[in-house]
Amino acid sequence: MILKYLSYVLRHKWFVMIECFKVGLIWRGLVHDLDKFFPSLFFPYANHFKSGIQKGRDKTGYYKPYNSGDPDFDLAVHQHTQRNKHHWQFWVQPIDVEGVKLHPMPEIFIKEMICDWEGASKAQGVKTGTILNWFDKNHNKMQLNKPTERRIEELLFEKYEE
Repeated sequence: MILKYLSYVLRHKWFVMIECFKVGLIWRGLVHDLDKFFPSLFFPYANHFKSGIQKGRDKTGYYKPYNSGDPDFDLAVHQHTQRNKHHWQFWVQPIDVEGVKLHPMPEIFIKEMICDWEGASKAQGVKTGTILNWFDKNHNKMQLNKPTERRIEELLFEKYEE
């Protein structure tokens, strides 16, 4: 279980690093997801994914990690997304009764997020489709402000519609 998950995290980091380097995000590629090696994240993630990294994912590869039925994993995911600005969840601010405020993501983190999606798909061995198709099927499950969503679409179209 531990070695299998470690192997996945290392593959994921490798693929994200390569994608970040392609778009000039050298430092972001080097430091991406380092907190996944912290015991507070590593063990809950490894335990949750002991049956495979696809656990809890829908047919598009999207998963909702905040209500997995595994409270240790749910907390670890929350901690991870709040430490790492390349997750859209970082930019969602709860506002008491009113709901949420959606902050714009800076360009550097939008690019890293796209590299993260690319790296995750490659690390999971996904061969079919593109991140553009994945985003088209899943953007409605994300809470993004409109300018951020438009910029993601622009970057994905630039990459895939050449």
